[in-house]
Amino acid sequence: MPPDEAILETHELTKEFQGFVAVSGLDLRVRRGSIHALIGPNGAGKTTVFNLLTRFLPATSGSIVYRGEDVTRLEPAEVARRGLVRSFQISAVFPNLTVLENVRVALQRRLKTSFHFWKSQDSLEVLHPRALELLAAVDLEAHAHTVTVELPYGRKRALELATTLALEPDLILLDEPTQGMGHEDVGRVVELIRRVSAGRTVLMVEHNLSVVADLSETITVLARGSVLAEGTYAEVSRDPAVLEAYIGAEA
Repeated sequence: MPPDEAILETHELTKEFQGFVAVSGLDLRVRRGSIHALIGPNGAGKTTVFNLLTRFLPATSGSIVYRGEDVTRLEPAEVARRGLVRSFQISAVFPNLTVLENVRVALQRRLKTSFHFWKSQDSLEVLHPRALELLAAVDLEAHAHTVTVELPYGRKRALELATTLALEPDLILLDEPTQGMGHEDVGRVVELIRRVSAGRTVLMVEHNLSVVADLSETITVLARGSVLAEGTYAEVSRDPAVLEAYIGAEA
């Protein structure tokens, strides 16, 4: 697939809940190798879109095409196996395991022993080098033997990203990756996202517009479940319809 082609597309994607239309006729195109942001005011339908893309919710109508194949009716696990992985929602993070053990659990699916917790420790040693590589990718090498519950909040988010990378995704869906973080942690996570996006595609929902401006090449603005605007941050931030959606007609 050439780099300018879409890795993910939706066509007239719609989700209704007992007469309420949460997502309406969504046409979304995410270019391979890009960082693409999905933003909008509260209630715009962003989380519902993520749930549709990962098949946690069935679409009422429309289609989802991933890497040229229609995945609209696949099971969530099959979508993840194909490389479309939602971070911070399905990551295997266990508070009473060490950081390294968490990543090794995520890597176990490659050995087809994901739920074989009775296997001996020695049987997992083959995963040790790759687990350390993933921890290095998110700056957690020094915390490999720390019990996860003892990590600061921002470091836990970094661990969740490492466990997501263990699933070898082509497309990572990041759902509010900097939510609840202080300024220092936000800066760290932004750099981690920039680093792990090399060779991958990222679609993220994010309320922090400075993060969106810093990372995103393309921004899709949703309002009432439909696309309100799309373009670069400079383009959408000047759009009168976007300004009205965020801060009201008076502003």
